[in-house]
Amino acid sequence: MKKKPSYTSFFDNDYQTPAWFTQKKQQQNSRRNFIKSAAGVGALTSLPLVSIANSSQTSLNDVIQQDPWLTLEATLNQLLPESATGPSANDIKAMAYLYQVMTVQPTEQEEKDFIVKGVGWLNAYAQSEKSSNFVSLSFIDKEQLLKGISQSTAGQNWLNTLLGYIFQAMLAPPSYGGNPSGIGWQWLAHQPGFPLPKEGQRYFELPNRSRIDFTSRVKHSSQLSHEHKAIHQGTRKA
Repeated sequence: MKKKPSYTSFFDNDYQTPAWFTQKKQQQNSRRNFIKSAAGVGALTSLPLVSIANSSQTSLNDVIQQDPWLTLEATLNQLLPESATGPSANDIKAMAYLYQVMTVQPTEQEEKDFIVKGVGWLNAYAQSEKSSNFVSLSFIDKEQLLKGISQSTAGQNWLNTLLGYIFQAMLAPPSYGGNPSGIGWQWLAHQPGFPLPKEGQRYFELPNRSRIDFTSRVKHSSQLSHEHKAIHQGTRKA
């Protein structure tokens, strides 16, 4: 009996969306609901992972000269290229932000594995279609390949994951690696809250008792809203 090959492509029909990806979307929805509820308070493959584990002790400029970082940076710059209308991935230091996500922040290992494996799948696809690694291709060829992988579930999930980190790099405080001098905020004409967290005061560096459980806050806010509505309706009947 012929052994079924392991998953090594964005186009594997047996690919299943990782559990962390679905959970992350649910968490993001919970955060959005919490922010809405508080609106009145204030304004608003298979590349080795050894290189990631050791890279936290190396300068970013040295690290991104090799994969998976080299391909990740090229992909980020393709997703948000230079433009006359706004900052690029390079301007907001999206690569520096993603580097922190992968080496400093408490990111799930499955998510990091998925991001790295996607680099291998993308380069395999680039080799099969263009006989070259992704970073060596022209802007048009890169665009064609990314549009190609976006037609698959795995490719769409991979690109959505990177796009999510681009948005975070643009909006997060500079201490997280991106958004230098608040360039993303300036572009959006956004006034951030104060004081801004410095290194040592970022959310994952705070004591556990100081962290906010967004899901429980959303449920609590929803419960209060229902109770208030019930009381208001009872008052009107009386």
